Amino acid sequence: MKVVVNRCYGGFSISREAAELMASMGCKQAQAELDQISDFWYGYGYVEGFDNGYSRIDEHLIYAVETLGAKANGCSARLVVVEIPDGVKWYIRDYDGMESIEEEHRSW
Repeated sequence: MKVVVNRCYGGFSISREAAELMASMGCKQAQAELDQISDFWYGYGYVEGFDNGYSRIDEHLIYAVETLGAKANGCSARLVVVEIPDGVKWYIRDYDGMESIEEEHRSW
């Protein structure tokens, strides 16, 4: 399974170019964010009609990051695609915007 994470301090965001590519492929969330543009581009995917930011396993997002490389990075972001084994329960751990994928474990 492929997952997009941010590998630098600052936080996840995509470039406007990445959103435009995703929208051209039919990503409604990217198109909604493009439609909401004011003077400043954020690239977080938090738009009306969508509960959260971009899904990190979204095929459009993965394609944009793999295709555009560094041009897919939003402000203070360095996006990479990480491949993890199928069937693993995982979550994204965030420390000041620097993200890693970790396997879920039980804790009490």
